[in-house]
Amino acid sequence: MSAGPPSAAVGGPPGGPPTGPPGGPPGPPIVVDEQRASDFVSLFRLDGKRVIVVGGYGGIGEVTTRLFAECGAELVIAGRSAEKAQALAEELAGQGQVAKGARVDISSRESVRELVENSTRELGGLDVLVNLAGIDIEAPAEKFEEEAWRSVLEINLSGAFWLSQAAGEAMIDAGRGGRIIHYSTTRSIAGARRGFAAYAASKAGLNGLIRQLATEWGKHRITVNGVAPGFVPTGLVREAAADDRFVAMMIGRIPFGRFGEPVELAGATLFLASPAASFVTGQVLFVDGGVSASS
Repeated sequence: MSAGPPSAAVGGPPGGPPTGPPGGPPGPPIVVDEQRASDFVSLFRLDGKRVIVVGGYGGIGEVTTRLFAECGAELVIAGRSAEKAQALAEELAGQGQVAKGARVDISSRESVRELVENSTRELGGLDVLVNLAGIDIEAPAEKFEEEAWRSVLEINLSGAFWLSQAAGEAMIDAGRGGRIIHYSTTRSIAGARRGFAAYAASKAGLNGLIRQLATEWGKHRITVNGVAPGFVPTGLVREAAADDRFVAMMIGRIPFGRFGEPVELAGATLFLASPAASFVTGQVLFVDGGVSASS
């Protein structure tokens, strides 16, 4: 016997007001898109979704940006380099895709708010924020300089919060829900013998921020998640990847026996941004070939 079509609203009896947890106030109605439930191909499409990708022209960022564009997203590509962001945006626009470039300094709350306000106005709204921006300064913990410590935390943790705050406010005001995805790291859950004190602390804090915002904004249908790469020889780790001994040691620690590829991170990010992940929130997805599982 068929169970029938899904209800148009979750949270209350048919024809009646929505209800919240027992003894609590009424919860907001949650609209279920029945077309999405049966159109499986669309589960991994972003057609018409308005997306900001911060750090969208870097090694993993550029692949993510291109994948999102191929899947129908309308994009603002942002980062410290307006030239790099604009160059990629112009290339995508020349291929018929909607893409704009912008500069942002995520350590500055004012710069972040300007980015989100301008992007929301230019795109006509904001559905997804992807934040790949991050820095790593390494030094022995006993010798870590104050300026270096603050720089790492301002970008990796405070910057992630300023982005979340501005995007979250825009999404809440629009009342359409949304997706926020931050890049974390395997270093957020495991120590290392190298000088990752600031980097590890900032990313562990980011994991906690992801869980908090997911809990706080669930009532607005805003999902907040993270992607945690293992070793991918690009961006921050390119110099380390040139050290043969380090490479051999790292491969020996990875159950898959190889490094990750940018497209594998981009695919995980696409999943979290897509309708397929509509009930996934507060999670950090480790894309690391099994390193975190075996540590």
